[in-house]
Amino acid sequence: MKLLFVADPLDSFKIYKDSTFAMMREAAQRGHDIWACQPHELRWQRGSLVEARMQHIRLTGHPDNWYNVISAETQPLSSMGAVVMRKDPPFDQEYLYTTHLLSQAERDGARVFNRPSALREHPEKLAIMEFPEFIAPTQVTKDIEAIRAFHAEHQDIILKPLDGMGGMGIFRVKADGLNLGSIAETLTHQETQTIMVQAFLPAITEGDKRVLLMNGKPVPFALARIPQGDEVRGNLAAGGKGVARPLSDSDRHIAESLGPVLAARGLLLVGLDIIGDRLTEINVTSPTCFQEITDQTGFNVAAAFMDALESQLQG
Repeated sequence: MKLLFVADPLDSFKIYKDSTFAMMREAAQRGHDIWACQPHELRWQRGSLVEARMQHIRLTGHPDNWYNVISAETQPLSSMGAVVMRKDPPFDQEYLYTTHLLSQAERDGARVFNRPSALREHPEKLAIMEFPEFIAPTQVTKDIEAIRAFHAEHQDIILKPLDGMGGMGIFRVKADGLNLGSIAETLTHQETQTIMVQAFLPAITEGDKRVLLMNGKPVPFALARIPQGDEVRGNLAAGGKGVARPLSDSDRHIAESLGPVLAARGLLLVGLDIIGDRLTEINVTSPTCFQEITDQTGFNVAAAFMDALESQLQG
């Protein structure tokens, strides 16, 4: 089967930890043909199918020059057995346009995972608001007075932009309210940009857990990303330490409650972020942590993903 990965530039991959690389490696081991393109290589011309300038690659097994290009050609996305959308955030206007092109490719007959319409409808931070029973006190607003009132009620809060990734732009304001006004003005761009504010969860010291769902079913291990030093963020990109652990009872309850709902909407792969027993994000664009979990536990996450993908294609 021909698999097209819509992703960031291949030369930017850090293959020792990259989850998209782990997917490619597992797919190649199963005999699938690996193709890759970047979002800007998609195009749609009047009267034609959505197509892309794509590369047919072979994995070399070497850590440096890890792939060879067999050929580069323009093909319709509908000629692929499956299209796997793995472009990293931010979910900006260009990302949105890409999902529209991928939706048209679906109408052409392509099978796209995660489903483009589901990507659009589940912004990763906002999506948690649909499940209030599992989240901490949370408010989405650009009104600075509303933010001040939220802080007055909860005392210790987290403020973060809706389009950040890797822990970028996250601030904690404690009971003293130090710099709350300045932080709120900066993040909201003087009340022109909506942000999220949440009650601080002390359980962050035990890690911000990534729980992966494959077609609605949880991987049995989570990766707890533990803040280091005085850092409040557990994100690996912000220096957090990743420790794989079996799912707790609350992790499993959240995962099994949300999994079937999200899978039914076309979200084959989801990364739930959980602090303590509270859901903090629903990651759908390019969930990671495959290799860290596999390396520490022996559970082959990429194989679980390919099992889920092949099952969907056969269904």
